[in-house]
Amino acid sequence: MVQVEVFTTSNKKIGEISVSEDAKVREIKKQIAAISPKLPVERQSVRAEQKGKDLQDELNVQSLGSTRKIYVKDLGPQIGWNTVFILEYAGPLVLYNIIATQPWVFYGDIADESSLSTTALLALGCWSIHYMKRIYETIFIHRFSHGTMPLRNLFKNCGYYWGFAMYVAYHVNHPLFTPPPCTMQIVGLILFAVCELGNLSIHILLRDLRPPGTKVRKIPMPNTNPLTKLYNLVSCPNYTYEFGAWLGFTLLTSCVPAGLFALAGLYQMSIWALGKHRNYKKEFSDYPRNRKAILPFIL
Repeated sequence: MVQVEVFTTSNKKIGEISVSEDAKVREIKKQIAAISPKLPVERQSVRAEQKGKDLQDELNVQSLGSTRKIYVKDLGPQIGWNTVFILEYAGPLVLYNIIATQPWVFYGDIADESSLSTTALLALGCWSIHYMKRIYETIFIHRFSHGTMPLRNLFKNCGYYWGFAMYVAYHVNHPLFTPPPCTMQIVGLILFAVCELGNLSIHILLRDLRPPGTKVRKIPMPNTNPLTKLYNLVSCPNYTYEFGAWLGFTLLTSCVPAGLFALAGLYQMSIWALGKHRNYKKEFSDYPRNRKAILPFIL
């Protein structure tokens, strides 16, 4: 058995725990929770150095080095990822539909003189399909490497999704909304449909890549589904397809708020994709060199 001293990241000693040499970080977290009930496992970020990086749950005590000290950061109240995603996605689905189907609440008397255009109805269908797909994926497809996230992030994430939903819906469903040319609508609708199917295909591939109950990591490669061939060009084709879907929605509606939503999503997803791309290259020595992060041949 090994004695390990436990400190906060402010260098305040919490106590000592006794673990075996082959104990995993996950077991260490459980013992910390036992001596400090205010720090349940989900709230802990364990580090070998005071200002070091988080240690993964699969690492063992030997990863701590010869000092036999660990530092714990309190991540604050946590909430399950499934709950987070469902709240994030249910909000836009409900809010957009309310604005589209109850226009008099938002537009006043002018709404009584007109009904939704065909374009607005198509946009409503696309928006609803997208977020229903996301909720379905959250419940039946996604496998999360981390069970929880800080509760404070929920309000930021919901504010982003819910706010943009109302912003886009208000303009697309406005009685004075002017549809773009039919050709542009057709192109946008086709692009949206293909990218939604592509995004779903990538999520299914990623699910099948990780056996249930494990955190196995492999290099994602295309399968027999032609929509997964985008893996030949980028590391995160799910993000590529996500942006493509909102670009299609923007063409369908020719709505500036929709375009801003697409660009905001591209910006955030590019940050995530670049991080994942770097991690893939660092973790796998044989990682394909010709891949970009999110945009083929560009980024």
